[in-house]
Amino acid sequence: MRYPAIVYNRDDADTKFANNSPYSYVKRYEVTVMDQKKDSAIPDKVAQLPMCTFSRHFTANGIHHDVFSIYF
Repeated sequence: MRYPAIVYNRDDADTKFANNSPYSYVKRYEVTVMDQKKDSAIPDKVAQLPMCTFSRHFTANGIHHDVFSIYF
């Protein structure tokens, strides 16, 4: 894999119900920004996307991972 990289996968969905029927269904994606740079600007740009929340940060094998949840 080449860095920086963004990896995403569908993680969950939020369904709202009224009168026992779904009226809203929104998919949640887990988005991971991976970069060798500790102070990369990419996570800041991802964090500004609508319906995006920061989840966690971790480092593995010298690569910094910033994980976000995005509803779309």
